[in-house]
Amino acid sequence: MGRSRRQDAGLLVLRAGTGGVLFAHGAQIVFGWFGGPGLAASSVGMERMGFRPGRPSALLAGGGQVVSGTLLAAGLATPVAGAVAAGTMAGAAAVHAPAGFFALAGGYEFPAFLGWAAAALGVSGPGRYSADHLTGHRLNRPRLAALAFLGTTVATCAVLRRRAADLQRRDLRQDQGQDQGQGQDQDQDQHRHQHPHPHQDEGQTS
Repeated sequence: MGRSRRQDAGLLVLRAGTGGVLFAHGAQIVFGWFGGPGLAASSVGMERMGFRPGRPSALLAGGGQVVSGTLLAAGLATPVAGAVAAGTMAGAAAVHAPAGFFALAGGYEFPAFLGWAAAALGVSGPGRYSADHLTGHRLNRPRLAALAFLGTTVATCAVLRRRAADLQRRDLRQDQGQDQGQGQDQDQDQHRHQHPHPHQDEGQTS
């Protein structure tokens, strides 16, 4: 049984909303639009969040959202667009995961929902009111959808695994630096006890 026009209209509304939000968020990162930080500041932020090197990471994250959001809104290459959007949102969700689920506490609620909606569109297809429909669904084949989601899953897992390793190394260096600092403080305290200041000796003998 084919889709009804009402279902196709619903997919159009969902695509426009999801794609528009993705585009706007990516444009904040890459172009500094809509009050966003822009590429330079976003690159520094990516480094701090553990995505290295920062500039290519910011370009991939922001550019991926701009392109996938545009394609989703247009309904063109919908499986690829949905997979790419889901991958970028998985990276964002990983950053917010330590704060829990809900956005009110800084959690991953928003990127998770946005990525889920994009993935659902990639699986379901864009509907009749789309560029894919106009082009005969050449870029909306089941095999292309499977390859897109498989490739994005592998790439996202690799990026997140590398980020986790970088953060672990950073934490280890910080712990070692703190241990060294505490050791130096203890050595200085020992030195002061073993070799008191001459003026202290004079004060005690007078």
